[in-house]
Amino acid sequence: MTEQPWNLQSGANVTPGGIEFSVWALNADSVDVEVEHADGTTSSTPMESEGEGRFSVTVPSAKVGDRYRFRLDGGDAYPDPFSRFQPDSVHGASEIVDPSTFAWNDGGWTGLNAETLSIYELHVGTFSNNGTFAELEYDLAELQALGVTAIELMPVAQTPGSRNWGYDGVDLFAPNHVYGTPDELRRLVDAAHRVGLGVILDVVYNHIGPEGAYLSAYSLAYFSDRHQTDWGAGLNWDGEHNYWVRQFAIDNACYWISEFHIDGLRLDATHAMIDDSDLHIVRELTEAARAAGGGRSVLIIAEDGRHDINRVRPVERGGEGLDGVWADDFHHQVRVLLSNAHESYYSKYEGTTTGIADVVEHGFAHLVPDGSGRTEDTDPASVFVFCIQNHDQVGNRPFGERLHHEINIDRYRVASALLLFVPETPLIFMGQEFAASTPFVYFTDHPLELGQLVTEGRRREFAGFRAFDDPEVRETIPDPQDELTFLSSKLNLEERRQNPGIVELYRTMLWTRRRDPVLSRSDLRQATSWSPNAQVVIVHRWHEGEHRVLIANFGQAASMPADWFAAVPGGLSLDWSLEMQTAESRFGGQDHRVTLAGDEAVWLNVPARTASVFAFASQV
Repeated sequence: MTEQPWNLQSGANVTPGGIEFSVWALNADSVDVEVEHADGTTSSTPMESEGEGRFSVTVPSAKVGDRYRFRLDGGDAYPDPFSRFQPDSVHGASEIVDPSTFAWNDGGWTGLNAETLSIYELHVGTFSNNGTFAELEYDLAELQALGVTAIELMPVAQTPGSRNWGYDGVDLFAPNHVYGTPDELRRLVDAAHRVGLGVILDVVYNHIGPEGAYLSAYSLAYFSDRHQTDWGAGLNWDGEHNYWVRQFAIDNACYWISEFHIDGLRLDATHAMIDDSDLHIVRELTEAARAAGGGRSVLIIAEDGRHDINRVRPVERGGEGLDGVWADDFHHQVRVLLSNAHESYYSKYEGTTTGIADVVEHGFAHLVPDGSGRTEDTDPASVFVFCIQNHDQVGNRPFGERLHHEINIDRYRVASALLLFVPETPLIFMGQEFAASTPFVYFTDHPLELGQLVTEGRRREFAGFRAFDDPEVRETIPDPQDELTFLSSKLNLEERRQNPGIVELYRTMLWTRRRDPVLSRSDLRQATSWSPNAQVVIVHRWHEGEHRVLIANFGQAASMPADWFAAVPGGLSLDWSLEMQTAESRFGGQDHRVTLAGDEAVWLNVPARTASVFAFASQV
């Protein structure tokens, strides 16, 4: 890994002459930095105005480990918006941190390959018993052995209280003190690289959390007076005084890449990052973050609810050049088919095997009226991140029900095999690889008044669902503020040993995906999918004369005629080799076997609720 070509220019930074403090405080005429020294004394130093709201000063007596605040116009003192650590949470003083003292051991690490990416999404606080960076470090070897290439951490920036999904972050540069220190996060990343895992970090730039948010005390211009989001005023990417607002987000992205060696960022809800500038903030941030990586690759993946393929289209083709976008249509089609969910946003999806096959071929569903969301042949499949579970799709259900809590385990194995076979990038949500018994429920830890509003709002969200028409029934929805809601969401990692078949299915398919000459490629031009009946999806992938065919049967046992496979070169043949099937006993199945039969007319006999993978070769 090469020298990082980026340094943070705001906040508290170590220099040969002491600690240099810098802050943008457009609201203030004067700013003082107050330092709480290790010997118990406190000093206050006026900062010099640099114009346009910027203030800075170097304090020779300040040391690493000291705490500090900025006092505005002689009034209240606040934590640093660029604080690297908030040991006493969002309302406490900031701590001076020197990132250069950490001894990295990942010099040979070159980053992640988008074409071969497979993601394991997790929430640090509920992944393990103690919910810390240090405890997660002990589990990295197990995750690497599973076969994923990267872990994706839900947001770790400082949030209020002791438990939160992470999307209420207010100190965006400070790793949450509940999870550990900045150096403990660095050790986690260093250890991940040592075992061959990349680390992607979920970051939130579309809004700032509601509790402990002091940005507006420094500069009202942090927030837009024109653009609103679902969480209030959006950040000011394109209005007056937008330079330092844009730099705030760009610096944050570069900070994680440079000071923590993070391999990629997942940008939350980019559709809510509203920017009418000629150069959209998402594109500018992406380019800066990649540059901050020095000699290693940096992946930028967006969540965007608009089916906007331009997020991932190359800049030279008019796009913004990101590496991936969450494509939840696959999840929605699968979930509607298997669980018969039709309310809320699921009402847009037919939940048919034809719908699933279409999404596999195109990444997005046909939901954009002008067709602008559709792919082109040159779009790599890897830009679409598919899942059958993620934090949103599980946690935004009333009781945090996972897909396997609602359907037959055999059908769950079929859905899992389909996810891991298609050419798009698979994302696994923590626990799905062993069919975790625990839910993942929405939880917070806000002060009483705000917390009550959150609880009421959470239950009100489901008022439009028939099952929750009755207010008394809505009261049974877990209270986000109740600590038991958080505790109920913690994984029991011992269940890996109790459900070894599911784990083995995931391990087998993930490693096959990495090693197989066909499945390791991400090319929509060498993949096709179709549905011959209402319960079957067939996916055909090929490369240089090698072919792989997945037959995902969600229904009853079936005898499949040759004409179902007319799109495959050479058609259905007795020469096809069965590579694996989900009904095998090693995957927890009943060992009902798929068989090829016939002479002149070949048939494929497929057991109920089974996915099978075949291989064959043809002339190039």
